[in-house]
Formats: sequence, structure tokens, C-alpha cells
Amino acid sequence: MKNYKRFINFSLVVVLLIFPVSISQSKTIPSSFADLAEKLMPSVVNISTTQTIKTTANPFPFEFPPGSPFEDMFKEFNKPTERKATALGSGFIIDKKGLVVTNNHVIQGAEDIVVTFNDKTEYKAKVVGKDPYMDLAVLEIESKEKFIPLSFGDSDKARVGDWVIAIGNPFGFGGTVTSGIISSRNRDIGLTRYDDFIQTDASINQGNSGGPLFDLNGKVIGINTAIIAPGASGSIGIGFAIPSNPASKVIEQLIKFGETKRGWLGVRIQQVTKEIAEVEKMEKPEGALVASVAEKSPADKGGIKAGDIILEFDGKKVDTMRTLPKLVAQTKVGKKVTVKIWRNQKLISKKVILGRLESSEQFKAETKEADDSKYVEIEKLKIFVRDLTKDDIDERKLPKDTTGVVITKILEGTPLMFISVNDIIVELQKKRITSAGQFSNLLKDTINKGAETLYLAIYNTSNQRSYITVKLK
Repeated sequence: MKNYKRFINFSLVVVLLIFPVSISQSKTIPSSFADLAEKLMPSVVNISTTQTIKTTANPFPFEFPPGSPFEDMFKEFNKPTERKATALGSGFIIDKKGLVVTNNHVIQGAEDIVVTFNDKTEYKAKVVGKDPYMDLAVLEIESKEKFIPLSFGDSDKARVGDWVIAIGNPFGFGGTVTSGIISSRNRDIGLTRYDDFIQTDASINQGNSGGPLFDLNGKVIGINTAIIAPGASGSIGIGFAIPSNPASKVIEQLIKFGETKRGWLGVRIQQVTKEIAEVEKMEKPEGALVASVAEKSPADKGGIKAGDIILEFDGKKVDTMRTLPKLVAQTKVGKKVTVKIWRNQKLISKKVILGRLESSEQFKAETKEADDSKYVEIEKLKIFVRDLTKDDIDERKLPKDTTGVVITKILEGTPLMFISVNDIIVELQKKRITSAGQFSNLLKDTINKGAETLYLAIYNTSNQRSYITVKLK
């Protein structure tokens, strides 16, 4: 019996010693990424863009009201000046003819685009197509040379904990390789309409935007797009990449048509809260609550009304508000779909023929290009703005007395979290914004007075007014 117990104790020791080793050996940890990086580097490029920026900085800490006798006297001091601004980003080759994928925000507003390879070879490039909604763009290198393309992997198979490497152009240091793991999947950070990011702790910084995120087979499973950087600091290990599967579908359309062709329903939606679910006698909060329906839109023609809760679209469950835009966008234009909705505490179905998002007035208003000559750089916030015009107010159906500035470009490292191009800033510190120049001067005055927090009122691209705060220190 003693020998038997001694045998059991010995067996337990052996199991405890061997089991952790067997677990650690079940997953191969790469000893080096050197061979993989060397193979991939020739297909990753640095992207630099230039554009002319017109500024109207006022040297005085005040502005003269229109019609003031001092307005003409001092107008010479307030003349617009022009300068060339440069932005940096990353990209990668997807076709031997020289097609390059990058982020839309890297090339937005660019007059000249230069693509540089790791061997310092430079080429000019032109835009083939761009998608502001998923923040993607396709460029074409102006050369008859043959290039080495990369291949997309299956991002749906990427798992939390998988090794990944990123290659890009952070802070202008081209050919930079970083590694990490996939930290999470399906992240929605409110950055784009179709957020479904891969989160990674591979170091990503300013200039990495548009660069590839690779799996260990050298396949592109993501396009690096954003980071969380409190106080505009560098990487803290929270980066986000657009998954390759949805991205590749958009890229195919950009190459084929020069633009996207997404399904369009024509509803403005909001979250179904616990309180709303209780009032509607639902078992749990789910679906997308229709806040309004665009006139003559597919939803309007199909009989969907404000107050309906969309629970299913084309046979697919709508578990949260953010799910619906993705499902609609991925559905073919012109398709007749069944939409299941909760109305008056009953589940009913409606047939809807989808329209095309890019043909809608909403899309045209949101993606309208601003006049480059009217850009004003707000350096402290790392954004460019222009004056809000009467045409903007009419097209977006804003209150007639609205004044403010339209955000035309957002640079990496901006302290304004979760804003988008074409958002409108209407107030700063509860003071009305009347022009880009006045906004710039008011911001400087606010900072000079020692303010640590900015208090802004904005209209987002869906024309919803809200307040946001920005910590400066």
C-alpha cells in the first residue's frame, strides 16, 4: 500500500512537471520574424502627400465686426496665406501592375501622391477610387514596371491570441516592423459607419495608417487604421485594423468601378435600450430602432416607419444597432429583401427593394469635397476646417441660422476622439463659431487662458447635435 501511494505521488509530480511543458510546446512561438519581414518588405510602401493649405490667421486676439471702420484699416494684416502641407502614411501592393491599398484619410485632399519603396525608389501615384465610409483607397503607381503583390488572408479565421506583424512608415521611419498578437475582434470604436476592427497590441503609430497587418503565413488580414493614444501620445498597445474580408470586397469595387456600390435602406437608427425594450414589451434589448425614415427612400416605399424596431434583415439577425448598416451595405443594390420589424408589440414583415447608398442625397452631402483653397489648419487639434456655407445648410437641412466650421481633414494624433470628416463644429466653450478664422483665434485665446478642457458642440454627419469634451492636458 505504501509503495502504491508513493507511486501515485510520483505520478502526480510527473504530470505537474510535464503537463505545462506539453501545453507550451503545442503552440510554436516564432524565434524570429526576420525571414517573413524580408519577404514582405518589398511590397510595403510609404506614402507622402502634399496639398496647398490656405490660412487666415489673425495676428490680433480679437476680430472686428463686419462694417467696422477698423476692418479696412487692418485688413492687410489678415490676408490669407498659402503653404504646402505634407502628410505621411503607409500602403501595400496588391497587383503586379502597381495597385496600392491605403486609408482614405492618408490621401484625402492630396494634390500630389508619392509612393516610396524600401529601397528608396519613388513613383508618382494617382487615385483609382476611395471610400470614406470604410476609410479605404486604391492608388495606381504611374509606372510600367512589375511589382511584387501581397495576398489577402481570411480575416474570419484570425483568432484572439494569434501572432501578427505590422509593417509601415511610423513618423516617417519607413520599413518599420512591429509584432504582437490579436487582442480582440469585432471592435466598434465609432470611427466609421462600418466599424468591425481587429484590435492588436503590435505597435502602431502616426504614419502606420494604411499599412498591412500580416498573419504568420505572410497574408494580409488587416489594414492598420487607428490607435488609441491619450493626449496624442504614441502607441500604448491598442491599435485597430480593418479586417481583410470586408475590406477586399470594397477594394474590388473601387478597382472595378472607381467607387463603391452599397445597399441603401434610408433610415436613421438608434440603440434599443433596456427601457425602450420594456416599453415595447420585448424580451430583451435588441435590434435597431428607426428614429426617422428618409422621404422616398427604399424604407419609405417599403412601409417602414419611425418607431419600428428592425430585428432581422434579409434573413440575418440584427442583434444591435451597429449591425444593421453593415448588413445593408453588404447587400446587392436592387435586391428585394425581407425586413422583420417589431411594431405595436407584434412581429411583422416588410418587403423592401434596396437602393444605392452612393446615389442618395445623404451620401452626396456627407462626401462633398470641400474647396481646397478654403482649408484652414487648426494645428492644436490636428484638423483642417472650412467655413460652413449656405449650400451646406440647405443640403443637410440644418437650421437656417446655423453657423460653424466643417471638418475637412483629420490628421493622426488628433485629440478629438470619435469625430469624422464633414462633422460641423458650431460652438467652442459655449461661444458660437462664425468662421474658420474666428474659430482659430477663439481656440488660441481659450488655450492662452489656461483652459485644460475644450467644450465643443458639433453636428455629426447624420445631423445629430451633441456636445463633446477634449482634454488638453
